[in-house]
Amino acid sequence: MLLTATDLSKSHGLRELFRGVSVSIAEGERIGMIGPNGAGKSTLLRMLASGCAGGMSGRELADDGVIRTPRGTIAVYVPQRDEFTAGATPLSATTDAALACADCHGDRHEAEVLATVILGKIGFDDARMDVAVETLSGGWKKRLSLACALASAGGTPDLLFLDEPTNHLDVEGLRWMEEFLLRGSHDLRARSAIFVTHDRVFLENCATRIIELSRAYPEGTLSVDGNYSEFRRRRDEFLDMQAKAQQSLANTVREDDRWLGRRAKARRTKSEARISDSAERRAELAELSERNAAANAANAGIDFTASGRRTRKLIAAANISKSLGGRLLFKNLDLEAVPGECIGLMGPNGAGKTTLLRILTGELAPDTGTITIADPAPRIVTMSQTRAEFPKGALLQDAISPLGEKVRFRDSEMHVKSWSRRFLFRDEQLLQSVSMLSGGELARAHVARMMLETADVLVLDEPTNDLDIPTLEVLEDAIESFPGATLLVTHDRAMLESLASRIVVLGAPDGVPRVVASLAQALRALEEFETAAARAEAAAAATTRHTPESAQANAVPATNSTPTATSTATSAAKKKLTYNEQREFDGMEAAIAVAEKKAAELEAKLNDPKLLGDHAAYAKACDASAAAQTEVTRLYARWEELEAKRG
Repeated sequence: MLLTATDLSKSHGLRELFRGVSVSIAEGERIGMIGPNGAGKSTLLRMLASGCAGGMSGRELADDGVIRTPRGTIAVYVPQRDEFTAGATPLSATTDAALACADCHGDRHEAEVLATVILGKIGFDDARMDVAVETLSGGWKKRLSLACALASAGGTPDLLFLDEPTNHLDVEGLRWMEEFLLRGSHDLRARSAIFVTHDRVFLENCATRIIELSRAYPEGTLSVDGNYSEFRRRRDEFLDMQAKAQQSLANTVREDDRWLGRRAKARRTKSEARISDSAERRAELAELSERNAAANAANAGIDFTASGRRTRKLIAAANISKSLGGRLLFKNLDLEAVPGECIGLMGPNGAGKTTLLRILTGELAPDTGTITIADPAPRIVTMSQTRAEFPKGALLQDAISPLGEKVRFRDSEMHVKSWSRRFLFRDEQLLQSVSMLSGGELARAHVARMMLETADVLVLDEPTNDLDIPTLEVLEDAIESFPGATLLVTHDRAMLESLASRIVVLGAPDGVPRVVASLAQALRALEEFETAAARAEAAAAATTRHTPESAQANAVPATNSTPTATSTATSAAKKKLTYNEQREFDGMEAAIAVAEKKAAELEAKLNDPKLLGDHAAYAKACDASAAAQTEVTRLYARWEELEAKRG
């Protein structure tokens, strides 16, 4: 065994996360750890990593229990969030991590050599090693986090701990991560790995064993050898037997009650042993009831409210195209959103999925083509991937019930406490700030707010981020039963396969999206896009290498030209922006981010109950929100103008 942990317990304040948990990791295992939000999965993972040499810098200690590893075992931990020093490059970040490796002896030159080797083995070319980390996509940042962890261990750890490695990865990043866990990259490969994830396809493809951390099980966990399909089968069998055991024991306890309820004279002749056994059965029944209640409470109650509208076409896009920053995102796209259909959007990060959503919902205008909205305009309810719409410092009860202590759902009124319990919140959390919520809890809070709004169109931009598997499955059921149209952006392949009747695949080298009917077709289209892009890149590189030599060999000296004149002309052709315009261009992305944040904050204020009662103030707030949205649109247009001028 590479690791053995027994009777681990952990509490945060007065709240107990888990108690009496035992985990073992054997050579060659790839263990997927799952469980409800708030069960303590990430805490347990950090605790296990802290119990190993070199596991992680900030230690997470158990309140009780023991973690044992063989002498000399090396472990590395990759956190959920990819954080790097401001201004770092992949090479500098990995070099800093490599200095912790004993083989480098604290020598920065040796550390840089090790960093270069490791980065190269996981796909970084020379150019990408020296770019600013801030410019990397989510997938490349995750690779860099992994490279830093491997460098700290010299490249070959015994144990690899990964916390939510699939979060925010596009399909290409997911495939790379799966490939790395299954086969490694060159000679980089951990002897065993344990990872926390809610990605069901990732679990299906990679896990050799799955552990669920939950109060629904006698010792706090259920461990099943095999992939996710096998785990689901075995878990359902176990929970079914546990429910039947409770029912059988409840019948026995009722018999005990009848026996104990007889007259005292009749009881005096009875065995004292039976009285003792009855007490034990009551305690066992209470424990079984608690575990089964935990199993049944793991699912949030999600059910969207539809308007019942029967309009055939809610949104229709005809021959639309869009470019941002001088880069073509998509063109020649025709698409219709109709009631009862879920349209999935797929593509690499940065391919324009969120931009397409904004165009379809009328927030952005396409460069070409037309968007036709049904009359009257459909009611659109949106869940964005940033999930930053709640006012800063807002309490949970105000976030999920903006109009007071009562909420109205499908013509029924209930107290905000009852509403919050439906989404697995504890009563005491209602008076906490939303800033104190975990990622999964924040996602559930947004869903709770969305469900109060009547919708014709659901717009879900990465709704699965941070949600646990039971909540994901309930969300899928809610979307499937929603009678309106759904526009869904997600990298969750299981959700797309289950729900999407059509999938729009973005990221084609020629900019023309593919509209396909299944996940398998969408994945094939993405592979074709990647292959075509790689060929184009290789051809461009070959042209760059060979053009100077052939140009020099075949060049005919031009009259009245000098090297200085040629150089000056080339420089002028490349730089068409003035000094002030270049400064404006360099700060454009930051300016857009600030403007979009302001627009989101102003839009959130429109839901303030106090504001709704003051017509003058509400009108003023609407004007401010509209002005902020106009400024965002203006900045995007200016960015395109400057990009075009740069050539």
